Amino acid sequence: EQYQDPQTGLPVYSLYGKTRRPTPEMLKGLEVLIYDIQDIGSRAYTYIYTMAYAMEAARDHKIPFIVLDRPNPLGGVRVEGNVLDPKFSSFIGLYPIPQVYGMTVGELARFFNQEFKIKCDLTIIPMEGWHRQMSWEETGLFWIATSPHVPRAQTVYFVAATGGIGELNTISEGVGYPLPFELIGTPWMDGPKLAEELNRRNLPGVYFRPTFFRNYYLKFTNEQCSGVQLHILDEKLFTPCEIQIHLLAAIKKLYPDQKFFDTPRIDMFDKAFGTDQIRKAIQNGVAAEKIIAEWQPPLENFKAKRKNYLLYP
Repeated sequence: EQYQDPQTGLPVYSLYGKTRRPTPEMLKGLEVLIYDIQDIGSRAYTYIYTMAYAMEAARDHKIPFIVLDRPNPLGGVRVEGNVLDPKFSSFIGLYPIPQVYGMTVGELARFFNQEFKIKCDLTIIPMEGWHRQMSWEETGLFWIATSPHVPRAQTVYFVAATGGIGELNTISEGVGYPLPFELIGTPWMDGPKLAEELNRRNLPGVYFRPTFFRNYYLKFTNEQCSGVQLHILDEKLFTPCEIQIHLLAAIKKLYPDQKFFDTPRIDMFDKAFGTDQIRKAIQNGVAAEKIIAEWQPPLENFKAKRKNYLLYP
């Protein structure tokens, strides 16, 4: 949790683990708190809540807070998915924002500071040359793995499409295999059948290829899994949050007797989705289109608020 940096001799504290908020001891003698970390654009990724907690700590200790802004690797345009219900607030979804929010960390900090009344002394150092339509490749920046299972820039698209399903622990999302978040499979699935069902839905920007795989660690390590690999045909058309609902709906349709929601981690699944309504709708066989249609009004409401905090064209 704490060590000394060998290069500078400065103390290093972890805010991921037992301690999630900077403590008075950590902040002692600090003149400013700076946030400089790469986000992946998905609500369930915790870095943005570490930022919010640090903003609160900075406010409480009257320390200015500076965000060095970075690109959103999902771009700044795509805003998708259900808005979190505050009853399901957690470290993997603290605030009522959609699954994919299309904002940079600097824009989010402004949004959090005002909308959720953090009210710290906030400064954003904006990027030069970034615009909302940019793909990660167009930024010319290196992708540095933000965590072990986000090794490449394109992985962020797959995280947004399968990460919630992975929380179940009853279906593999490819974490434990060299294609994290790019696969969906289990020992009881029939990959060709699932691929056929999903491709029949004609979802934009994606192709589902039947596949077999065996994980090296985590789930199903000694069992052959069958399922699908997601292939992105067009990043701009790819709709990860909608794809995730179609994946769940297709699995439920083909395997009505498989109790994949029957897991001790079901509360983590609901927290990742920011609601229990999606799970209940899937369990009741509600069509994916209907589930997606229901999240549109709160999403439009979020989009209207979001406009006030955008920093880039």
